[in-house]
Amino acid sequence: MSKMGLRNRMGMKKLSLGLILVGFALASCEPTNPFNTGPKYDSEANLAIDRVKINEFLAKAEIDSLYRIHDPSGVVVIVQKEGNGSRPTSGSIVYTDYTGSLMETGSVFDTSIESVARDNNIYVEANKYVTFSFLVGGGNVITGWDIGFRRLRPGSKAKIIIPSPFGYRDQDNNERIPPNSILVFDVNFRGID
Repeated sequence: MSKMGLRNRMGMKKLSLGLILVGFALASCEPTNPFNTGPKYDSEANLAIDRVKINEFLAKAEIDSLYRIHDPSGVVVIVQKEGNGSRPTSGSIVYTDYTGSLMETGSVFDTSIESVARDNNIYVEANKYVTFSFLVGGGNVITGWDIGFRRLRPGSKAKIIIPSPFGYRDQDNNERIPPNSILVFDVNFRGID
């Protein structure tokens, strides 16, 4: 092999090594992500804060109930009227009337009942105020609903208190629901399929 060939070969090895080092350097850098707009949501920390607030609320609130279920998740189900039959499982379709409010202020932010919407100045003419249905475990409702309804029997009336990590977290896309809100849903569980 000639000296020129040896130099080219050595140069290629150095170039290859240089490219590998540059690749490692670039890989270790933080990626530039235009959607990374802040710190990662801390579910555990927010849940710890919400548990304290919920316990304080429950200590003061006068809520008639048959019994209360404190789910390990942090969701609290206050059963006011017991239903009958089997509880829903993943894949069940649940039918319910509901009114959602903020725990801290009591402000109603959503309902399936037209008269409640009108009484709370949240009525929208284009909305259909009918019994709401959803697929348990289907991902089309907030996680707190899946957790809460799995604890109820059809025909139950209950309050479901949902900590922010199982509600809307720190989203700020709904003017009626501030980020990290604890939600209270009054539900009338109509039935399941």
